[in-house]
Amino acid sequence: MNDNANVSSSASSGGDLSELKAQPTRLYGRRLGKPLRQRQAELLEKELPRFSLIHPENPTIDFPKSTSEMPLWLEIGFGSGEHISKEMERGEKRYIASEFFENGICSLLGRLIETEKETGNFPNVRLWAKDARVLLDALPTASLDGVCLFFPDPWPKKRHSKRRFVHPDNLKRLARVLKPAGKWRVATDHPVYQEWIKEVMTHQNLFQIFEPATTRPEGWSPTRYEAKAFREGRECLYWEFKNKGLSEIK
Repeated sequence: MNDNANVSSSASSGGDLSELKAQPTRLYGRRLGKPLRQRQAELLEKELPRFSLIHPENPTIDFPKSTSEMPLWLEIGFGSGEHISKEMERGEKRYIASEFFENGICSLLGRLIETEKETGNFPNVRLWAKDARVLLDALPTASLDGVCLFFPDPWPKKRHSKRRFVHPDNLKRLARVLKPAGKWRVATDHPVYQEWIKEVMTHQNLFQIFEPATTRPEGWSPTRYEAKAFREGRECLYWEFKNKGLSEIK
């Protein structure tokens, strides 16, 4: 999650789908914010391997057998982990949490360790500290019940439109790994990205689309980026798309 770009750009500057280029293989965005403190560096060295997803080709084996009946969800770009933490409290799902921003990874690791101490149980969360697209390419077909993409970097400049996660290339990836009728939840407060999502989803046939909600739907956990948007007077839009489960994805 990283929705901190200039919001003053007009929505019409989002780019033209007919001119959209393939996504670059390079992953853009910050890997590190403030220099890591010693405790944070220790978390990455000692705790990240313990909480990481090891078998993306068969992710269920990285979770306790007792949780095998729980839905498996993926959050792409979890920021500091506020949403994942709330979901852990609900205790209804297993989560793969994908993020490559090291400061955010440390924040979630700290929360996971605290949860483990308080409950005596290993949290139903596994981290993926690499490019989420690599994970999507490795996951089995129809292996996820849902995916969350909350307040991603909008890359508002037209020339950067190919960097946005909501991109035709990634829609194919998501449609493959989601189960039929699997849910893809997206939220953003950035007007350029809001218009971009509408345009991209109108010109695809992999997901069933619905009008976005203007208030957070029931059952969705809050994030700090949403709270920041509210403080600064920006409207958030919330989508839930459903995978059509097409047998062939072109």
